[in-house]
Amino acid sequence: MRKKLFFIFFMITGIVVTGQTGFESDVFKTAASDLQITFIGHGSLLFNFGKLHIYVDPDGRLADFSLFPKADLILITHQHGDHFDPAAIKTLSQDSTQLFVSPACQPLPATAHILKNGDTIQTKGVAVAAVPAYNIIHQRASGLPFHPRGEGNGYVLTFAGLRVYVAGDTENIPEMNDFRDIAVAFLPMNLPYTMTPEMTAKAAQAIKPRVLYPYHFSDTDPQKLVSLLKDDPAIEVRIRKLN
Repeated sequence: MRKKLFFIFFMITGIVVTGQTGFESDVFKTAASDLQITFIGHGSLLFNFGKLHIYVDPDGRLADFSLFPKADLILITHQHGDHFDPAAIKTLSQDSTQLFVSPACQPLPATAHILKNGDTIQTKGVAVAAVPAYNIIHQRASGLPFHPRGEGNGYVLTFAGLRVYVAGDTENIPEMNDFRDIAVAFLPMNLPYTMTPEMTAKAAQAIKPRVLYPYHFSDTDPQKLVSLLKDDPAIEVRIRKLN
């Protein structure tokens, strides 16, 4: 069943450069519209699906969002400044924009709705599931995890059957073993806040995405991940400008 799902829904049409923003994008075929994913940088992503513009963690230090299309949907994984930027949210918002944030995002924008781990929504034809994102090993000097359980979200977005996992800031947590039929995954890879390449490889082997994008990787060499997964042909590791 899983192989059939990918045969129907999953086709790469290559890398394009959007004329408006100049950022790299990849395009995926679905049973409905094409899904174009634009790599803005670090944790910031743009999903274009049909006429919808969906942003995850827009950070105004990475782009001039006044040059981007207004958002239909904005998803914020957690409260840290490289993910939660109220100014960027304001720039991208219009009256119809839906904004969903994790519980720790403060100050809470007036238009925001909180999603907790386990919450699901269906909006504008896209299904969104908030999933756990947290640290187990990596902690601050105080002993508090960099990302405590329950404060942040990852998101699984389903576009006409094609499932995309944006992990947020997390380690390779046990919940990843329960994810199914993930076509595209974005996994963070930087110390001390998220995962080592070895941890990211283990996460990928648990999730088994067809395409894996390491993101939020800062100074970590993404080629290390490529090397770790070179004997797993079912997972294609793609490196984009997401450091």
